[in-house]
Amino acid sequence: MALRSRRADDPDDDVAGVDDEGMTLVEHLTELRQRLVKAIIALAIGGVIGFLLYEPVLRVLQDPYCQVKQGDCDFIVTDPLQSFSVRLKVSAYVGLLLALPVVLWQLWRFITPGLYPKEKRYAVPFVASSVVLFFLGSGLALWTFPNALAFLNQIGGAELEAMYTPDKYLSLVTFMMLAFGVGFEFPIVLVFLQMAGALTWQRLASWRRWAVVGIFVIVSVITPSGDPFTLFALSLPMLVFYEASILIGRFVLKRKDDEALV
Repeated sequence: MALRSRRADDPDDDVAGVDDEGMTLVEHLTELRQRLVKAIIALAIGGVIGFLLYEPVLRVLQDPYCQVKQGDCDFIVTDPLQSFSVRLKVSAYVGLLLALPVVLWQLWRFITPGLYPKEKRYAVPFVASSVVLFFLGSGLALWTFPNALAFLNQIGGAELEAMYTPDKYLSLVTFMMLAFGVGFEFPIVLVFLQMAGALTWQRLASWRRWAVVGIFVIVSVITPSGDPFTLFALSLPMLVFYEASILIGRFVLKRKDDEALV
């Protein structure tokens, strides 16, 4: 049984037995296993680093809480095992962030088996821009989180004093960072779909009004806090990314296609 073929001149292909006729199902599964192993190793190494850097990372994540409290911002531990579980969670979060470039590279290498050499040149820009945008989104989430946290504290009234447990707080802040990081991957997806021929910049331009509504709706759903600061902080960059994707498709990708026809 032959599946989609790889090119025989693929310099990064680490699976034996690949020829011009294609790869068998067993060979595809073997390659998938190898790339999963590499990703898991990267995650494990990142997790160990995160375990060692637990205290400075926790202080960074705790800083929005300290800005809101303006005083004692220690967490409340209500379970003897909670401190250890929190350290493991923080280590896992850090491990995922550190391993992200490796994971994205392995994903790219697996899902693009039939690209020609000139198309493979997009691999490095794809992975690099994905990592940069994800970190920018996560950083923006952490930067705007004090405003979101202050809003959530004030909406309950002055009679309620905020005293958080570390697991609930860290889950909220990390999910916020994840939502922003994924949201910042929006232009990568749109550009990739244009490169694959599934979308055109003309169609994206015609969908502009619906995109504005859709972006605000999606952001309100994927962000766990639901506050207006978070809604606008993520929606506005995504609107800019949408317009940027149209410009890239119109002037950059179109020009490359015209050059290829010459």
